[in-house]
Amino acid sequence: MAVFAIVLAGLLDGIDGRIARLLKAQSRFGAELDSLADSLSFGMAPALVMFLWSLQDLPRFGWFASLAFAICCALRLARFNAQIDMAEQPHKSVGFLTGVPAPLGAGLAFLPLYLWLATGEAVFRHPALVAVWMTAIAVLMISNLATLSWTSIRPRRDIRLPAIALTGLMFAALLTEPWWTLAALCLLYLALMPYALTRYARIKRQRKADAPAPFDATRLQS
Repeated sequence: MAVFAIVLAGLLDGIDGRIARLLKAQSRFGAELDSLADSLSFGMAPALVMFLWSLQDLPRFGWFASLAFAICCALRLARFNAQIDMAEQPHKSVGFLTGVPAPLGAGLAFLPLYLWLATGEAVFRHPALVAVWMTAIAVLMISNLATLSWTSIRPRRDIRLPAIALTGLMFAALLTEPWWTLAALCLLYLALMPYALTRYARIKRQRKADAPAPFDATRLQS
């Protein structure tokens, strides 16, 4: 029930900003409140769930992994808020995000839990494995890596109908096999991370090549 509630919070987080813009109700106060809610939903709640599920059986390091995840999520959201008014954001200017977003970070943190619920294998509940995994996701959230955003994966017009059909099938799979589907989505996102880095590097090189050459006063004098 707790995992489903956090997944539902992630789905709602994906549409609340769009609804605010459609209603012309966006404000800086709303942005701060949204990040506060995200810190609880995607930082504190997953940390508590994973601690009670597995990490409490690991003395000393279990609480450290949970705390690191919650703190890194809060830091990621604080960095996002601090950059709202910044005109120069290299990743955002080309349709990418900086680090793994908080809702996706929470979903990725639950990957061992998804696999355990889907298979019943005790290895996925091993506290040492879960601690290492939670710490790794925490680092990804506060990293400077370019990650995919909705704008960077917008489908072309000729494949939008298949994309809509695929989305419908995904929701059907979530209803019938939720744990396998959530695990597959996490693995797909992780598999796309190298593609995001490669694509961002290519766009960055292209923009650098298209930039006008700096003015050289010495050449003008000669």
